[in-house]
Amino acid sequence: MNKLLGVLGGMGPLATVDFLHKLIEETPASRDQEHVPVIAYSVPQMPDRPPAIVGNGESPLPHMLAGIHTLKNAGAQAIAIACNTAHYWFDDLSREGGLPILHMADAACDALGGATRVGLLATEGTVAAGFYQARLAARGIECVLSSGDDQRDLVLPAIEHIKRNELVEAHALALCAVRRLLDNGAQSVVMGCTEIPLAIEYATSDVSAHCIDATRALARACVGWWRAP
Repeated sequence: MNKLLGVLGGMGPLATVDFLHKLIEETPASRDQEHVPVIAYSVPQMPDRPPAIVGNGESPLPHMLAGIHTLKNAGAQAIAIACNTAHYWFDDLSREGGLPILHMADAACDALGGATRVGLLATEGTVAAGFYQARLAARGIECVLSSGDDQRDLVLPAIEHIKRNELVEAHALALCAVRRLLDNGAQSVVMGCTEIPLAIEYATSDVSAHCIDATRALARACVGWWRAP
């Protein structure tokens, strides 16, 4: 298994560390040499993704491609992107980056089981991009989104708190956002922003059993890629 995984991170830094931690947790290893070889590019100075999708923000594409080229030159043979919203540029990154990229939304959908009505907690950029909704619809799954008020008052502030390393505040807001989706009929909730699992997992809660962690799902897919012949 002479493969090297490249991780395009920094979006944000804590979420990148969370992905790497879950990559280790998902690897069935009994000694160092049985873990996935990884090289990570964590450069937080990339332009924010949501403004580039829903507003007039600077595109992060050139910055992300620079990261992928750095990883490729270092020997990476496949890429995991530790940011859901960045997958808006998936096709461009795959074509211009020259390496296969494991898609986080595909991995998350694979983890859903038999749910037919699924909530999505994500940035406004990911919601506007629509790649989660499209993948869920292709599987015959209805997607439940947060209301505009909940997106503004709960989801976005929870993400911002994580960026500031304020996990206590983020936890309370994220819990409320998940409960709102469950109250609206969602059977499961995809945590489709890499900051959201950090908020939910900060403390034990009654909603954790209903949450699908896209970060962990991507980590599991990466282990599968590495172990495949």
